[in-house]
Amino acid sequence: MITVISGTNRPGSMTRVAAEHYYNVIKGKTEEEVHFIGLDDIQDVLLHAGMYSPDNMDSKLVELQDKAIIPANKFVVVSPEYNGSIPGVLKLFIDAISIREYKANFVGKKALLVGVASGRAGNLRGNDHMTGVFNHVGVTVFPNKLPLSGFPKLLGEDGKIADEGTLSVIDSHIDSFLKY
Repeated sequence: MITVISGTNRPGSMTRVAAEHYYNVIKGKTEEEVHFIGLDDIQDVLLHAGMYSPDNMDSKLVELQDKAIIPANKFVVVSPEYNGSIPGVLKLFIDAISIREYKANFVGKKALLVGVASGRAGNLRGNDHMTGVFNHVGVTVFPNKLPLSGFPKLLGEDGKIADEGTLSVIDSHIDSFLKY
């Protein structure tokens, strides 16, 4: 199973546009089950006083973990650049699910990282930070990380990725990861 994660809780984000594109393309290229997690959909269950006790985890988070994290063997994480790194909510999500079934969540799994930015770096530094976090919890990161720079310019009038060169690179990126 592959789980695609939109790594921001900002409503209507460009990150979600990119993550949904990855999700849809992957679904069309594999017979594996593919899940989508938008952190903007679950932000209300992440931060609370009992989050560091497996017995007090929010039931919605436990259900999501059992359905889309533990059974996944691969993750695709699409993350914007926030202050030269990843959004705090993405790290908080990893912290929140690490409390229960730590090894089953991460150890021995693979991840593909995609950076989204309106500027020219495409969250390269954030992808490096995310690599460090994933390596620490036992996830192997695919070496080809894709920075999607100048992202607003890549979108069509419908708000979806329209730039032909970018679509081609994403398609190849996904093909390589599916073989990984």
